[in-house]
Amino acid sequence: QVQLVESGGGLVQAGGSLRLSCATSGRTFSSYAMGWFRQAPGKEREFVAAVSASGVNRYYADSVKGRFTISRGNAKNTVYLQMNSLKPEDTAVYYCAADRREGLLHPYQYTYWGQGTQVTVSS
Repeated sequence: QVQLVESGGGLVQAGGSLRLSCATSGRTFSSYAMGWFRQAPGKEREFVAAVSASGVNRYYADSVKGRFTISRGNAKNTVYLQMNSLKPEDTAVYYCAADRREGLLHPYQYTYWGQGTQVTVSS
């Protein structure tokens, strides 16, 4: 069982930055690929970024490429999402997810989920 807890969300002006963190429980964090997803009101949950268990391979949605960076600190059992040049359309609840398989881009493919953290970008 893997428990995930997101933090770091908040209110920021357009053009600003935030760093989200996802802390995980358990001693097998380094065995799991991790992903970030987001869900805006009235919309489906969508893929944002993912990172392999080793941290070598990273995947991004086209909408965030060049602005967001996913990373992981296996010693701290934490995955991060650095978000720069934020836009109002980035406003959503952001979720982290974990699975043993790498390169997953769809929410239904992930086994474990956090509760989410709200990110609001004002114009």
